[in-house]
Amino acid sequence: MLQNEIKECFIELGHFLNQLTNENYLKNDAVKNNSLFYNQMVDLIDLSQSHNGWFTKENVCFSLASWANALTRENLDKWLISYDFSLVTPKNIGLILAGNIPLVGFHDFLSVLITGHNVIVKTSTNDQYLIQFLAKYLLSLDHRFQDKITFIEGKLENFDAVIATGSNNTARYFEYYFKDKPSIIRKNRNSVAILTGEESQEELINLGEDIFRYFGLGCRNVSKIFIPKGYHFDAFFNAMFSYQEIIKYDKYANNYDYNKAVYLMSNYKLLDNGFLTLKEDENYASPISSVFYEYYENIDEVTEKLKKDVDKIQCVVSKSHFPNSIRFGQTQKPNLWDYADNIDTIAFLLTLQ
Repeated sequence: MLQNEIKECFIELGHFLNQLTNENYLKNDAVKNNSLFYNQMVDLIDLSQSHNGWFTKENVCFSLASWANALTRENLDKWLISYDFSLVTPKNIGLILAGNIPLVGFHDFLSVLITGHNVIVKTSTNDQYLIQFLAKYLLSLDHRFQDKITFIEGKLENFDAVIATGSNNTARYFEYYFKDKPSIIRKNRNSVAILTGEESQEELINLGEDIFRYFGLGCRNVSKIFIPKGYHFDAFFNAMFSYQEIIKYDKYANNYDYNKAVYLMSNYKLLDNGFLTLKEDENYASPISSVFYEYYENIDEVTEKLKKDVDKIQCVVSKSHFPNSIRFGQTQKPNLWDYADNIDTIAFLLTLQ
């Protein structure tokens, strides 16, 4: 398949997903193969939480909306224009995907196919249905995807390179097992926000989106905030009140109760609003329903710390207090060119000759 043909299929996939970007749906009969796939996709969304308790309908639709917005001709052209694809020799690329949030591995899936390679996908048991369904839709648009997309359940074999995502522990296994192959191995990362106390109420409400979207399970979710000494939390908690409904989800509530109990039994000092705890801690990875905070004297302290810990950080949210920082409320809306771990996946795939 030519790259332009592959791109056209993904643009059409974007049109398909655009019908399902909110919980009410909006069917468009002009979308290709809708009669075969629309109702099935609606059913799959409705069943997602039974497959994975964290995959609520709201969050699945949010993920689909993000991909519908990304898969436009304008975005794909802007993403790909700076690369030279003329020397690509198709290789078999193995993907080992995470399953913490809906379609978390779809960017790797797209990147492999758009560069002309073939993809061998080992999904997470926590997110195995959505990406396979989207692959079926692509296949309905062009039967030649049959030779380019393979899903496996067992051992990854017959591959030329691999992109694997997991925890720090599984990454050690990946690094050993794939040591003789070109690879991108992704480990645990977290996102942080830098506050000054001058944020507007709207900005703090948007920060809540960065904290609570996907229940905080993504590496792009803010799990820690840096605050100036003497910071008053009243405005922060007033803004977080907009997200109080999250405690009605049993899995989140159970984590909130458990983690709060552990903290209290350990005599940690906590700030608590009934659905979110704040704990002063120098670490980055806070548990579900909790956010760590750390005081600073000046912004330069934070900048130096984050530069030193760059391998632990996925995103930095701030009002331009850190290079390449992200605006409040935007962490879970990455562009196609916002690469995980700041590793250019397309550039990696183009080196495989």
